[in-house]
Amino acid sequence: MEAKADKSSPAVASGGKTSVPSSGRHQLRPVKFDYADSFACTYIVSVVAASIAELATYPLDLTKTRLQIQGEGSAMSAGKSNMQYRGMVATAFGIAREEGALKLWQGVTPALYRHVVYSGVRICSYDLMRKEFTQSGSHALPVWKSALCGVSAGAVAQWLASPADLVKVQIQMEGRRRLMGEPPRVHSVGHAFREIVLRGGVRGLWKGSMPNVQRAALVNLGDLTTYDTIKHLIMDRLQMPDCHTVHVLASICAGFVAAVMGTPADVVKTRIMNQPTDEKGRGLLYRGSLDCLQQTVAKEGFVALYKGFLPCWIRMAPWSLTFWLSFEQIRKMIGASGY
Repeated sequence: MEAKADKSSPAVASGGKTSVPSSGRHQLRPVKFDYADSFACTYIVSVVAASIAELATYPLDLTKTRLQIQGEGSAMSAGKSNMQYRGMVATAFGIAREEGALKLWQGVTPALYRHVVYSGVRICSYDLMRKEFTQSGSHALPVWKSALCGVSAGAVAQWLASPADLVKVQIQMEGRRRLMGEPPRVHSVGHAFREIVLRGGVRGLWKGSMPNVQRAALVNLGDLTTYDTIKHLIMDRLQMPDCHTVHVLASICAGFVAAVMGTPADVVKTRIMNQPTDEKGRGLLYRGSLDCLQQTVAKEGFVALYKGFLPCWIRMAPWSLTFWLSFEQIRKMIGASGY
């Protein structure tokens, strides 16, 4: 009987399969969780979510860029009226009417290339820095720490993605240049990269990178910091779960703050990137971001720094909403924790 008992004991342990599969399930869960919350997975999800948001809101970005160039000193000095369009709606309809509706997505390819670097780096670096600040396990950061993480993540991500942003701005302006009777500068993404390197060397790919980095630091201070802060504030104060309602409210606030903080630097960045260059790749209109800022305010007034604010905000609000909803939903689908 003892022998049977001895035999039956392992049989029960193996036949009942309570311990092995149970430990197997417990072993599988952390693997899935770790993968879904891993750096690589977070990077891929952020790029996918950013691509969705970019495709949905890109016409507003093109409209914003065209508005920011209006009134620029180069065209005025050449005796050409640069005020072809005066408002967001007129600009958008003008582009569709005179250049074709598909031209509202002109330059979207380098914009998507940009997000492969920019969005992945900014989200992952912010997450890494946030985890360093919250080793206790809490995701709620003090505002100043969240701001430091947002500024740093945005600056690093944008510096790495500046070449793609430069190409995007130049391609966006090609349709308008041709309508004004000017010869085209670039014909495709590859041609734009080659021309930039030919004129200014590899360093030319980072033309306008400083105002670009400054803008990204301010935008991410508004976007990442506001979203993270507002989201956890709503969840803590209103005792709400991590749901779509919270994501919507936080992303709307993030888009508005990002637009307010980033538009002046965005105007400077766009003008520096769009200015003509000499054979050595040096700008013919502005010596740098500070010079562009001074000239813009001196010639057009302080309000010129907020040219394109309405489409910038109207774009950032749905962009932020689309991005964060897509990002959080995809993470939920693959079993990752809330961001």
